[in-house]
Amino acid sequence: MELSTEDFIAIRNLIYERTGMHFGENKIYYFKKRLQKRMEENQLQKVSEYIKHLKFFDRDNREFQELINLITINETYFFREFSQLEIFAEVCLPEVLEKKRAKSDPNLRIFSAACSSGEEPYTLAIILKEMLEDFHNWNVIIKGVDIDENVIKQAQRGIYDSRSVKDVPPPYLEKYFSIPSAGRFMVNPAIRNMVVLEHLNLMERRSLRNERHYDFIFCRNMLIYFDEFSRKQLVEKFYAMLNKGGYIFLGHAESLSRISTAFKIRRMNGHLMYQA
Repeated sequence: MELSTEDFIAIRNLIYERTGMHFGENKIYYFKKRLQKRMEENQLQKVSEYIKHLKFFDRDNREFQELINLITINETYFFREFSQLEIFAEVCLPEVLEKKRAKSDPNLRIFSAACSSGEEPYTLAIILKEMLEDFHNWNVIIKGVDIDENVIKQAQRGIYDSRSVKDVPPPYLEKYFSIPSAGRFMVNPAIRNMVVLEHLNLMERRSLRNERHYDFIFCRNMLIYFDEFSRKQLVEKFYAMLNKGGYIFLGHAESLSRISTAFKIRRMNGHLMYQA
């Protein structure tokens, strides 16, 4: 199958219009293999035919979703970027909890954007279980969303291989996981029940309209897939979702410096933290 620059740009632009994700021309080969798989599935010979199919005949967006499932990258594991999670657990979380206790506010809400197969929201649930001595007094909601339907289904199953749990501290592995078969690790129901998982396109106009009153948003290693315009749009939505004094966590290579001036910048243990 040949994938011309013109056809690649047409596909790329369609994805951008619907999701806000931007792919450079260095991704042609990456796209080619995945497009070929979808074209074979639909018995189409030319890329132009596939583009036409997406635009005019994919009425329920099912094929577009299958394409998105293939091209999104889902590299993740439990307790990823551990040093940042330490700051969350030891600095940011106690600060927010203290303010809530002073106001007799028992609600604690965390949003995990682009949560992939669920390792991040489940990690956060484990941290809360460990850090909150009065856990039973709190109304905890952790919501994880992703544009890839397949990884959300995987997250809902809560079963992982040894690579995904390689950084889980051994006491937590014993305490919060069971082993249904050799090399497989299942998150315990008490942790799974703390997490709500949902398939969601963050760039859809109404997707986050009703999401409010969050204390923490994790969108780590996600903004790199968007262009500057889409990043600004998304970060504006995130800011509106946060309670005053809430935090947004980015990946170690990401920054809000050119995106938003709405957040306070706080330096903690070598990391830049952004506070609403």
